[in-house]
Amino acid sequence: MEKVTQRKMVTMAMLVSIFLVAIDTTIVTTAMPHIVQQLNGLNLISWVFAIYLLTTSVTTPIYGKLADLFGRKPIFIIGVMLFVVGSMISGTAQTMIQLIIFRAFQGLGAGAVTPLTFTIIGDLYSGEDRAKMQGVFSSIWGIAGLLGPLVGGLFVDQFSWRWIFYINVPIGIIAILLVHSFLHETQVKKEKKKIDYWGTIHFTLSMGSLLFALISGGEFYPWNSAVILSLFTTAFIFLILFLYVETKAAEPMLPLSLFKIPVIAISNIVGFLASSVLIGVDVYLPIWIQTLLGYSATSSGLTLMPMSFAWPLAATLAGRFMYKIGSKATAVFGAVLITAGSGWLLLVHLSSPYWYFVGLMIVIGFGMGFSLTPLTVLIQSAVGWSLRGAATASNTFFRSLGQTVGIAVLGTAFNSSLSTSIQHGVEMQNAMAQSMHLIFILIVAISIVNLMISFILPSHREVMAQQKSD
Repeated sequence: MEKVTQRKMVTMAMLVSIFLVAIDTTIVTTAMPHIVQQLNGLNLISWVFAIYLLTTSVTTPIYGKLADLFGRKPIFIIGVMLFVVGSMISGTAQTMIQLIIFRAFQGLGAGAVTPLTFTIIGDLYSGEDRAKMQGVFSSIWGIAGLLGPLVGGLFVDQFSWRWIFYINVPIGIIAILLVHSFLHETQVKKEKKKIDYWGTIHFTLSMGSLLFALISGGEFYPWNSAVILSLFTTAFIFLILFLYVETKAAEPMLPLSLFKIPVIAISNIVGFLASSVLIGVDVYLPIWIQTLLGYSATSSGLTLMPMSFAWPLAATLAGRFMYKIGSKATAVFGAVLITAGSGWLLLVHLSSPYWYFVGLMIVIGFGMGFSLTPLTVLIQSAVGWSLRGAATASNTFFRSLGQTVGIAVLGTAFNSSLSTSIQHGVEMQNAMAQSMHLIFILIVAISIVNLMISFILPSHREVMAQQKSD
C-alpha cells in the first residue's frame, strides 16, 4: 500500500513538472507583445524562444546520461531547481538582453525535466501500465497548448507579464518536495562514477554551433556568410571529435551502442521526421490562413487548436491500444494519418473553406499522438535501467533537432521561392501561394519518408526478445 502511495505521489510530481515545461512556450508567446512593449527590442523577440530551445536541446542528452550514472532523483531535482531559478530571474528582466540570458538559464533546467519525467515513468511502470502512462503524459503537451494562451492572457490582463514566470516557482517547489519525499531508488550503484567531461564538452560545442547556425541562418546572417559557414564547420569538427572520444570513454555521455539497437535508431529517425512535419504545419498553415485568406490572427490560432484536442486523445488511446494491436501497428497507423493530413495540404487553394484546415489539423494531431507515443515505450523496453535515461533523452533530442532542422530547411526553401517568383514579376499573393505550395510538397515528402521508415520498426515482441538475448 505504501509503495502504491509513493508511486502515485511521484506520478503527480511528474505530471506537474511536465506541464510546467510544456506550457512554457505557449504562455510566453501570448505575453510577448506586452513584454516587448515594456522592454523594447522587437528585433530580438525570436531569440527569447531560440535561446531557450538551444540550451534545452543541447543539455537533454547530457542529463539523460547523468541520470543513468547518479540516479533520476538528484538530476531531476537539479533540473527543476535550475528551471525555477531561471523562471524567477526571467520575471525580473529589465531589458530584452537580460530576458534572453535568463531564458537560456531556464532552458538549462528544462533540458532535464522532459526526458527524465518520461524516464522516471518508465521506471515506475512496466508493460501495459507503462504504455498507458506514457500516453497520458504525452497528452499533457496538447492540454498545455490549449491552456497556455488562456493562462498567459489572464496574467497579462489581470496582473503582469512577469507572473508567467513567477508562477513556476511555487509549482516547481511542490514538484521538488514530492520527488524528494516519495521517489526512492535502489538501482544506483555505489562505486565511483566516471563522468565523460570531454564527450560532454565536444557534444555541447558541436550541437551548440549547429543549432545556433540553424536558428540564425537566413534570418540574422545569410546562409553563405562567413559566420554561418564557420559555425557549420565548427559543428562538423567537434562532432567528429565527439564520436572519437565516445569510443574511448569508460562511461560515454551518449553511448554509441544505443544506435546499434534497431528500435532506438529507427525511433529517433521517425521522431526527427515527424517533428519536422509538425513544425512546418504549425508555422506555415497560419501564414496561409492570415495572409492569403485574410482571417484574423485569432482565427488562425483557433485553426491549430483542433490538433491540441486530437493529439492528447490519440496519445491516450495509443497507450491503451498498443498492447492489443501491437506498438508497431499503432506507430504505423499514426504515420499513415500524418501522411494523409499532410497530403490534404496539397488540396488547399486560395478559396479553400475554413473547415479544410480544421480537418487536416485533426488528422495530423491524431497521427502525432498514435505515432510518437509508442516510440517512447519501445525505446524504454529495449534497454535496462542503466541506459534508459540516455535512450529516452536521445529521442527527445532528435525530436528537438527535427524541429530546428525542419524550420531551417523549409524557411530557406520558402524565402528562395518567394524571392524568385517576385523577381519574375509574379503578383505578391500568387507568389506567396506558389511558395507555400512548395512548402506543402516538401512536408508531404517528409511525411512519406517517415511512413516508409515506420514500416521497418521492430515489433514490441522483437524488442523484448532482443533484450532477453542480450
